[in-house]
Amino acid sequence: MIVTIDGPAGAGKSTVARSLAARLGCQFLDTGAMYRAVALAAMRADVDWEDQQGLVRLVDALQIRLAGDQVQLDGEDVSQAIRTPEIGSVIHHVADHPGIRERLIRMQRAAVEGRSAVTEGRDQGTLAFPDAACKIFLTASPPERARRRQRDLAERGQTVALETVLAQQQERDRRDREREVGCLQQAPDAIEVITDGMSQLEVVQRLVEVVHTASGNQDGAERL
Repeated sequence: MIVTIDGPAGAGKSTVARSLAARLGCQFLDTGAMYRAVALAAMRADVDWEDQQGLVRLVDALQIRLAGDQVQLDGEDVSQAIRTPEIGSVIHHVADHPGIRERLIRMQRAAVEGRSAVTEGRDQGTLAFPDAACKIFLTASPPERARRRQRDLAERGQTVALETVLAQQQERDRRDREREVGCLQQAPDAIEVITDGMSQLEVVQRLVEVVHTASGNQDGAERL
């Protein structure tokens, strides 16, 4: 059974998706980390962001592996290197590229083939796994998302003003919604969960309930 969690930046998708997968005893697929790994590789290789074919060739030569909480790029642990503001500021060049998105979606499908998994991103329930048994759209108000992002950065030793985080978030929301391929949108059959005022534990518990309801409604579906 595939559970997709889509939603805007700062909604806490990765954190709760990882916790949900642990609760369900299945694989967690952090698709955002895959795009970040490509962005890091492109920066290191000094590939021009306007070189569309060059970016595709780069992706075709990369080996990206998600092993638990670790993100490996050609065998190197880049779990921390991909989480910097520098990567965040250029990731749209990767996410907006149709050829890169097509290839990463193929990687995502291959990574969970024959398995139960929780996968999160922007287009998981619409493009990557349109037939997923359970689709969730996780969101929160813009100020709440910005505060959470600011806390996450602070925990990594990065001090960023809330106004700056909010401005960056608004720009990313705009790009995500206007992207030609894989734009941020709620799948028609997704359950929306608004997390303002909820603790992480409360959010995860709510998602467990959503998944169990969905699996119970799936005729012949794998029970999680």
